[in-house]
Amino acid sequence: MALETTSTLMEIDEEENASVIVKEPPKIHRLDESVVNRIAAGEVIQRPVSAIKELVENSLDAGSTSINIVVKDGGLKLIQVSDDGHGIRYEDLPILCERHTTSKLSTFEDLHSIKSMGFRGEALASMTYVSHVTVTTITPGQLHGYRASYRDGMMEYEPKACAAVKGTQIMIENLFYNMTARKKTLQNSGDDYPKIVDLLSRFAIHHINVSFSCRKHGAPRADVHSVASSSKIDAIRSVYGVSVAQNLMAVEASDDDASSSVFEMHGLISDSNYIAKKITMVLFINDRLVECAALKRAVEIVYSATLPKASKPFIYMSLVLPSEHVDVNVHPTKREVSLLNQEVIIEKIQAVVESKLRNSNEGRTFQEQTVDPMPSSPMTASQASPSAPSTSASGFKMPKVPHKIVRTDSQDPAGRLHAYMHIKSPVHVERNSALASVRSLVRRRRNPRETADLTSVQELLDDINRSCDSGLLDVVKHCTFIGMADDIFALVQHKTHLYLANVVNLSKELMYQQVLRRFAHCNAIQLSEPAPLLELILLALKEDDIDADGDGNDDLKNKIAEMNTDLLRRKSDMLDDFFSIHVDEEGNLGRLPVILDQYTPEMDRLPEFVLCLGNDVDWDDEKTCIQSVAAAIGNFYAMHPPLLPNPAGEGLQFYKRKPSCKSEERDATTLGDSGEIKDDIEHELLSEAENAWAQREWTIQHILFPSMRLFFNPPCSMARNGTFVQVASLEKLFKIFERC
Repeated sequence: MALETTSTLMEIDEEENASVIVKEPPKIHRLDESVVNRIAAGEVIQRPVSAIKELVENSLDAGSTSINIVVKDGGLKLIQVSDDGHGIRYEDLPILCERHTTSKLSTFEDLHSIKSMGFRGEALASMTYVSHVTVTTITPGQLHGYRASYRDGMMEYEPKACAAVKGTQIMIENLFYNMTARKKTLQNSGDDYPKIVDLLSRFAIHHINVSFSCRKHGAPRADVHSVASSSKIDAIRSVYGVSVAQNLMAVEASDDDASSSVFEMHGLISDSNYIAKKITMVLFINDRLVECAALKRAVEIVYSATLPKASKPFIYMSLVLPSEHVDVNVHPTKREVSLLNQEVIIEKIQAVVESKLRNSNEGRTFQEQTVDPMPSSPMTASQASPSAPSTSASGFKMPKVPHKIVRTDSQDPAGRLHAYMHIKSPVHVERNSALASVRSLVRRRRNPRETADLTSVQELLDDINRSCDSGLLDVVKHCTFIGMADDIFALVQHKTHLYLANVVNLSKELMYQQVLRRFAHCNAIQLSEPAPLLELILLALKEDDIDADGDGNDDLKNKIAEMNTDLLRRKSDMLDDFFSIHVDEEGNLGRLPVILDQYTPEMDRLPEFVLCLGNDVDWDDEKTCIQSVAAAIGNFYAMHPPLLPNPAGEGLQFYKRKPSCKSEERDATTLGDSGEIKDDIEHELLSEAENAWAQREWTIQHILFPSMRLFFNPPCSMARNGTFVQVASLEKLFKIFERC
């Protein structure tokens, strides 16, 4: 019985062994070279912006002073990069796009002291494996250039002689034509063009001796257009705008201790007045555009304790280290580098940034834009639509009349009135120190709250949208500010029409709309010292009733002021929650709302505003209450003329001292060179008035009109009530001139 059992078990084991199939290990084989190259190309050229970065860096290595980029379909259809560098030698064209061919280094040791941005010799080769590449180049001394096409790392045919301008032009067509999945992913993920514009903007603010241009194929104007400038701040102003440049401060750090770290850092960082929703950090290490997550995080930590929670900083830094302390060969696209003693360097930079922020002024400083007394460039003419030339009765063709020469760049000073006037030296417009107790403002950001569930607010916003005039909306969004025609009206141009625009009405309506849009989400301005409502209302009542006298009248004013103060104190919770107007239990005004970023209302009109809240608001009806409070805030924040008369015109008489009885006995020696009597003007008061009026015009140009382009919906009533008045039409003027 035991033998039978044993034999049975052996048979079962044999059957199980037979059922197990032994798999041999997979065979290792060498990949085809084309597959290897295509895989490598996918790592180096990840998207169109990667290719442009490589080509721009090659242009910079070639000593270019002008780099122009043209892009079609986000770079998938066409990328064209042209420069005026030293070009490529004819003898080098056959191996130009082969892998690991470069003029930047010869041995591995050269990598430790590399100063050029390119060094691997992979970029152009990678592009030929995923696109069609055409190179046109000419070197100094040649009578003509050469053009060659490349595919899969090889030149397709012998270079052909052709006409060429100085430098090199590289054209990339049909990028990722043989990588279907990646091409579909890029097409579905949106246009890569904004990333390209951002890349060129970063290069432009660092390489200030190089002019950059980037535009879409077929577009008449470039989206990035920078010219060689004298400073980084001018380059930032040209690329990122005045609102960024005016809120930057210089920062420097260095260390020459060989035992810890050796570096120099120069940069520009935003101050506490800068407001943005996304951090912008531009970092160059040894003139190489890179990213450093650790440094970015360290700087963000410093700003988080200084800036409002909803705002992010703008940072530009340029680090210079010994070449042997930087490892540039750590990333396929050279986006990152490794630094020797990186932690020590970051710690020292963080300390310098923190110290700079703590010592920076908390108040706001407004400056006039410096304008060259003479126009820097003639006005550019827009391309008029082609039309057939007219023919006279005698058969001769009449020449075309350029009847649509208009300003095309709202940032060009040549298009403004200042370009044709005698300009005084730049005036730094600052808040009057005598009013520091009221005007020293500190911005405070508050955590976003849930939107209040009030249908009245939505109804008011719907009313704004329904009453919007489409014609005026186009004027507002595309007009060019020229200058102030008088105290109330500004001159603006839209296409070939010239308008007078009432800035008081415009700003009042814009502020009203912004209050409703920011309902229950307004940020706040903290007053340096709380302002008693009772005193503010009494002051407003006295201004309204200057000629009244008598104790009974004073008692009435005190009673009105007490009633309004008590009313606003009882409504303080609603005012604070919905409009960020804070009134404490003692009846003191502590905070005001932020309606437009970088704009603070004129505090001289605060008493009138508080009185309006108490007298003119209907607190019983919800919709009417919100509408009247928003209107009161809009009127307070509107850009009214300053209370002091404008010294630029007849208002100068206001600042002259009243003549005394001895004025007739003044000696002739008191006359100045121009024959005017010296010291007959209140210079301190005159200076305050000039600053106030200059600040208002700066605010209208740089804050009001840009904000209107973004947020404003002009109501139909403005087309009828004189807010917009057309004063000239270029076509009609030319008809009149032709008759003459």
